[in-house]
Amino acid sequence: MYFWPMHDLQLLEYLETYLTPHRKERFETVLSQRTKHFTVAVEDVYQLHNTSAVIRSCDVFGIQEVNIIEERNRKRIDREIAMGAQKWVDLNRYNTSKACIDDLKRKGYRIIATTPHTNDSDLDHFDITKKACFFFGKESEGLSDMVLNEADEFIKIPMVGFTESLNISVSAAIILQHMTTRLRKSTIDWQLTEAETIEKRFDWIKKTIKNYDAIVERYYSEN
Repeated sequence: MYFWPMHDLQLLEYLETYLTPHRKERFETVLSQRTKHFTVAVEDVYQLHNTSAVIRSCDVFGIQEVNIIEERNRKRIDREIAMGAQKWVDLNRYNTSKACIDDLKRKGYRIIATTPHTNDSDLDHFDITKKACFFFGKESEGLSDMVLNEADEFIKIPMVGFTESLNISVSAAIILQHMTTRLRKSTIDWQLTEAETIEKRFDWIKKTIKNYDAIVERYYSEN
């Protein structure tokens, strides 16, 4: 367990006095539902609004980290579509799919390709007990061979109509809603650690209050 220095915790309490009671309570409520047990990777998605919409879904369903691979398509976040979600969700950027996969595996994540496959699993039977990253691919081509070859498992959304595929942002929303609902009903230790929660409290306060640096400097000069 990581123990934060007492002066840091005192600084945190001081900074929180600059928040309204409603905002402070909101931070606490949202953080209690955040998780890194699941994460998402978006691979070279061309349409900006699709990546931004996925980030928004991650925020809505409590996914704290999003991994963005920009091997061919360099992109910026569409602020209008994300609707501020990029402030509250951590974005990890990678230049290649391999770099992303290697980093995720070092962190203990299974690589889950969201595409129909011979050995795929449906949403209800997917094993949620282990950490997993759900990979979503390009609009027209799907996931790269690199991801498909490195995938530990495959998952699909059951479809019974004539249409054989869904928009990436819709697929992400369906999968995340289903998986996080199952996760919260389980006995799995899925919430952020105490250290991760404190780190996010600092981060979100910094993104909320004006003159953050000056306030911190004044605090240390007086204490």
